[in-house]
Amino acid sequence: MFGNPMEIAIVVGAAVLLFGGNKIRDVARSLGAAKKEFEVGQSEADANAARAKAQAAAAAAAAAAAEPPVIAEPHPSVESKA
Repeated sequence: MFGNPMEIAIVVGAAVLLFGGNKIRDVARSLGAAKKEFEVGQSEADANAARAKAQAAAAAAAAAAAEPPVIAEPHPSVESKA
């Protein structure tokens, strides 16, 4: 974003002059709270996705165990050579 420390200092200085120190502090605090809330929501979503994946795998395993294997029978038009 910024390649030079002098540019960073100029931008920060201009922000302090325009908005004042208290307003910048409030914005930074709000951004920190928003980031924390996002991380909490993301971890909850990850946990829900893992839980749903485990339930789907268990349901698929139960369905596979409940169904008898399909045995292919020869077509009636095919004659047996035995």
